[in-house]
Amino acid sequence: MSGHNKWSTIKHKKSAADAKRGKLFTRYTREIITAARSGGDINSNPRLRAAVSAARGVNMPNANIEKAIKRGTGEIEGATYEEYTYEGYGHNGVAIMVEVMTDNKKRTVAEVRHTFSKYGGTMAESGAVSWVFQQKGYIIVEAPEMTEDDAIMAALEAGAEDAEFEDGILSLYTSPSDLHTVSGYLEQNGFTVKTIELTRIPTSTVEADDVAEKLLKLIDKLEDLDDVQKVFANYKISDSILEKLADE
Repeated sequence: MSGHNKWSTIKHKKSAADAKRGKLFTRYTREIITAARSGGDINSNPRLRAAVSAARGVNMPNANIEKAIKRGTGEIEGATYEEYTYEGYGHNGVAIMVEVMTDNKKRTVAEVRHTFSKYGGTMAESGAVSWVFQQKGYIIVEAPEMTEDDAIMAALEAGAEDAEFEDGILSLYTSPSDLHTVSGYLEQNGFTVKTIELTRIPTSTVEADDVAEKLLKLIDKLEDLDDVQKVFANYKISDSILEKLADE
């Protein structure tokens, strides 16, 4: 598992007590609004279905979800969000991609640029680091009662390309086109799916043990920006250091 996915998994396990739940609600609200532009029926709109599933995974109230869908379909008025991706470098030359959803591009790019600069990174031109990443489907399943062998076998039977299991959490990777087929199979077979999303997997990684604290702070500060949806990076940090930082 790359350092970034390991760090994401650690944070996922701590999310129940996460003080940033309001930020998550905002993030998923925007994703639902944007996804609902293509239709408000979750049965025929895979992106909307994934967004709603993710929102429910962080216990977003149904009333909030329904309101966001109506804003996306135009039934009620609200801000219009557009999607953009920004690229840059972190400590040790780590490649970073920042996906945003904003109603004010000028404001957002200024905030992203400022955060890169303030915390030791550098923004780059479009295309500078995107080649480092492959797009994949990503699913998180809670399977506390399963053994690692059984969990991995279940993931492969569902159609996953790859899977990892740790501390009762099963992470599955699929081709982008198979994401919803695999998640649907898991749900039909009784699994609790907590996350369904498209992610970016690095094709190579950069050792970052010596700059772990500074690099993770940069990434966390980018994720804290109101308009940022996801941040991807191609670092590799040892498990012992990640666990130590997570406990601080």
